[in-house]
Amino acid sequence: MMKETDRQQNLVTILNPNSTVSEVYRVIRANLDFMGVDEPIRSMVVTSSMPGEGKTVTGANFAIVNAQAGRRTIIVDADLRKPMMHRVFQLSNQTGVTSVLIKQSELTSAIQHTKVENLDVLTSGALPPNPAEVVGSKAMKELIKQLTEMYDLVIVDSPPVLSVADARLLGQEVNGVLFVVSAHQVSKVALKKAKESLDLVGVKIIGTILNKKKLTKSENYYYYHYGYGTKA
Repeated sequence: MMKETDRQQNLVTILNPNSTVSEVYRVIRANLDFMGVDEPIRSMVVTSSMPGEGKTVTGANFAIVNAQAGRRTIIVDADLRKPMMHRVFQLSNQTGVTSVLIKQSELTSAIQHTKVENLDVLTSGALPPNPAEVVGSKAMKELIKQLTEMYDLVIVDSPPVLSVADARLLGQEVNGVLFVVSAHQVSKVALKKAKESLDLVGVKIIGTILNKKKLTKSENYYYYHYGYGTKA
């Protein structure tokens, strides 16, 4: 199991903003900007096929480069089964998504600021006994809509597609899904099944990021993917 300090070390966009990996995150940001020239992408779900592919750290780093570009950005930890975003940013998880949905907390008081300018986080809060029902609720839809009105970009971290239905439910409430694929870890069959699962409910995949791939010096880093050797 990854230690909390290891997760923080994977925030390469903070620790080493001039690195090749940080630059590739910025290229991904630029590519999505070009995709949204006519209709800007204001909200997205970050997910993967299976657990352990690095979706949470990927989502965190992508959020950081958007915040660094001056966009008011918020990460919503909607993984109500194994939330990790509060650990990545060393934040409290006493209040969050669930406490807002059941009206125990006001949204503005549940949102936490990070050390990164323009970047806020709404952690998961207490884990509910019925995650799928909470994720698919009308209250969750309204929450995402409200956040989209408050921020330039809303990034939702969700459980993997093939594990539970959550990513499919959340994907219908945003502009699209940023799909994280771990190199040499997930089979083509699993990837195909995950894509078909999203297609079935009309969820749009706006980009695929290849993670955990060691690139050689001769490879072009400016494709629509990134690779790095650390585990997420």
